[in-house]
Amino acid sequence: MRYLLLCCLISFQASAQNNPAVFVNPFVGTAGHGHTYPGATLPFGMVQVSPDTRIDGSWDGCSGYHYSDNTIYGFSHTHLSGTGCSDYGDIMLMPITGEASFDNKLYSAKFNHSNESASPGYYSVKFDNGIKTELTATTRVGFHKYLFPTAESSVILDLTHRDQLTEGNIQIINDSCVAVKRISKAWASHQNAYAYIIFSKPFTVSFNAEKTKAIFKFNLPAIQELLVKVGFSFVSEAGAKINLDKELAGWDFEKTKLQAHTNWNTELNKIEAKDPDNEKMRTFYTALYHVMLQPNVAMDVDGNYRGMDNKIHKADNFTYYTVFSLWDTYRAAHPLYTMIEPERDLDFIKTFLKQYEQGGRLPIWELASNETDCMIGYHAASIIADAYAKGIRDFNVNQALDAMKKSATWKHLGIPKYMESGYLSIDDESESVSKTLEYAYDDWCIAQMANFIGSKADCNNYLMRSNAWRNLLDPETNNMRPRKNGGWLTPFDPMEVNNHFTEGNSWQYTFMVPQNINGLIKSMGGNEKFEAQLDKLFTASNKTTGRDQADITGLIGQYAHGNEPSHHIAYLYDYVGKPEKTSQRVHQILTEFYSSKPDGLIGNEDCGQMSAWYVMSSLGLYAVTPGSDIYALTKPNLKTYNLSGAKGKSFNIETINKALKKGNFISNDDLWGQKKSNLPTTNQDSLIYIPGPIFQASSKSFDDNLKIKITSTSHDNLVYYYIDEKGVESGLFDDSLYTLQESATFTGYASRVIDKKGFKSKPTYAVYKKTPHPNWKIELKSKYNSQYDAGGPKGIIDGIKGTVNWKIGDWQGYQGEDFEAIINLNEKKQISNFSGTFLQDANSWIMMPTKVEYYVSQDGNSFQLAATVVNTISDSDNTVQIKSFEKIINKPLEASFIKVKAYNYGKLPTWHAGAGSDAFIFVDELDFK
Repeated sequence: MRYLLLCCLISFQASAQNNPAVFVNPFVGTAGHGHTYPGATLPFGMVQVSPDTRIDGSWDGCSGYHYSDNTIYGFSHTHLSGTGCSDYGDIMLMPITGEASFDNKLYSAKFNHSNESASPGYYSVKFDNGIKTELTATTRVGFHKYLFPTAESSVILDLTHRDQLTEGNIQIINDSCVAVKRISKAWASHQNAYAYIIFSKPFTVSFNAEKTKAIFKFNLPAIQELLVKVGFSFVSEAGAKINLDKELAGWDFEKTKLQAHTNWNTELNKIEAKDPDNEKMRTFYTALYHVMLQPNVAMDVDGNYRGMDNKIHKADNFTYYTVFSLWDTYRAAHPLYTMIEPERDLDFIKTFLKQYEQGGRLPIWELASNETDCMIGYHAASIIADAYAKGIRDFNVNQALDAMKKSATWKHLGIPKYMESGYLSIDDESESVSKTLEYAYDDWCIAQMANFIGSKADCNNYLMRSNAWRNLLDPETNNMRPRKNGGWLTPFDPMEVNNHFTEGNSWQYTFMVPQNINGLIKSMGGNEKFEAQLDKLFTASNKTTGRDQADITGLIGQYAHGNEPSHHIAYLYDYVGKPEKTSQRVHQILTEFYSSKPDGLIGNEDCGQMSAWYVMSSLGLYAVTPGSDIYALTKPNLKTYNLSGAKGKSFNIETINKALKKGNFISNDDLWGQKKSNLPTTNQDSLIYIPGPIFQASSKSFDDNLKIKITSTSHDNLVYYYIDEKGVESGLFDDSLYTLQESATFTGYASRVIDKKGFKSKPTYAVYKKTPHPNWKIELKSKYNSQYDAGGPKGIIDGIKGTVNWKIGDWQGYQGEDFEAIINLNEKKQISNFSGTFLQDANSWIMMPTKVEYYVSQDGNSFQLAATVVNTISDSDNTVQIKSFEKIINKPLEASFIKVKAYNYGKLPTWHAGAGSDAFIFVDELDFK
């Protein structure tokens, strides 16, 4: 059965009785791995005043709260919703009764969920000790109400709460006012937070020795409330006071709570949904609520904000925001903002351009005016192009294109090598497949923007770059496959989660070509083969191989809804004329992976993206390719919807059992009942793109000689190559094998003549190294992790030395065991120097061995200890570093065999994020002189 999506221009006025906030459950996502918080905030508000049940920055404590906990440490004013990294938790207050203490183990309090409640803009809890706390907020002010059961009433202010405090100051203004400065670092390397706090009753105060904690004591009769107003600012204490004075002059808690509820209804009513199923209504409006929790206002009421240069600036006719999780939110959250928050989406773009002016490039993952460089891509390009395509254009478009180009040519994260070769190899950069594919999509977005404003040269350049995916599509498997040393990574398992993909595997990234789905279909062999590959994705085993990745959840076969790279895939059936399969899979995801319970999210909320997918899919619309104005269609999930956008425009969606009259897609202009704007379109297939050649060889290193073959992805291409020196062509490669006998660097390219014009690929490089000791043999007594093999057993004596970028695969890794190997020198040698090279990256569980022992032997059976080198690097040193465990022997020893034993660190210590897990040993080159 197909369905009709009725779209018509209507006048829409929300009913006064319409109260969608009552359907919202802020506890959704606080259990499982949703990483949300339940506290009080306004739509896109600066403050999120919420309880903190975790202070250790653990994976499931990223928001500060987890539903499985029963202890609250306090109520802080900044929180992240659904991230996979921990930060925020600024300006923490905690009401206490009885004897006061600065120790958070003593001032924390137990609670029960039966005594806890939350709704949009409001949170309440009653501790087991009888203290009741209620919280509400304005955009920049947190408002607390405490009810103490006894006369012994105090409030703790703890600046050391959660992330690392680098500078703090608590200034007593008078007996009821406090100004606070807190500078800290965690995920954001330099975060400024300021507060101006007013208590409704006078206090006496005491400090800890460092004056980073304060206890405010109050002389209150039992069962009397204490009100606290906390103005917040990223700029200064004075800015916090201005925010407080302007937004919350009085002390009427109930009025403020009601206004917060009203503000939420105003926002949530931008989509008026109706359905008799209240569970669907709760899930839908909670999802819409989560989408509106961020990005967050980051400027004071006077327009002042702290920029990417850590200087204070003044916003000119726009609102400055923070918290841009762009790798996640470009996919569905920002396309949704273009529909229901177009003015705000415009301010997001103006914020990007200011961040470009102050920081030199567009944001990747910006937090508190810090660039965390977390995740991959330059997806601000997607958001800018998508907004422009959908009519949001009141920004400096020429500056935007310059900023997009600057981000796309920045000298980091493999971009220079990507530009040179047209793809990234695992030798170049970790997560090479994912980065190549996401860069290619962003390049297409830049091409669209260039096309929109008439820059033909830029359009063609970035359109060519956007074809980089063609270098990674393996025609034998129809999967995106890592490239290694000019060839394919072998062996290859598309289910393996490894360092060549970002939080995923080949299956989840094979369909990451939203910019040219028709080209991908054609490259896979046409509609039937593409459909079969989609079917295979959804029906494969739901077990991944390789390393354990906490982000990969919500599996249907190898489709992983709990992480973003899969989010568009169910809609790809529309592109091969099978919308019934899209409807079936989308309905399955909507019903199986979302609910209105605390564990109602299948993975990290990721700053609104997980919920935005639900909202868009419930509407029956999905922007498979942000940057175009086209939506893929499917069956709406609720009965009716009214959407209100900019300048009074709106449209209606109804679910009716009829044949689709508009096909599987609809344009943005048709959706809003507007005349088509005649934006220029770009046909990628009008440009000829030649993928680079494929080098086939058994190894990067060899002992005596190596057979090499160079092929092309198309039989129509010719393959040429250079050896060692560019510009000196060695010849046209035919089907014969090249025999290499010395170390060499190959450069290959493919070419083709079409209509008497020559077209040439970007160069593909391969480096082959003859081992320094071809007669040496190695026997490994330990078993390395298959993800970290250094090319096999001889990889640690091949003369190819690993770098601090260990993720590209040149190190051999051993987890939870000692490393032991015997090297057969194949002749007697006088040994005067023993060395083994090891790596430490404590944050990644890779520790230096505690010691390394070297043994010598004449027969390979009886070994004598020759040298011991003890580690001198601290286990808490987080610097990624390499150490040679070297020992020089004054009197050379005769040996035919050398045994090396490196002792594993063991279990990670209690202070480590992976406490109790087994540490790795990473070894690369063993050498003896």
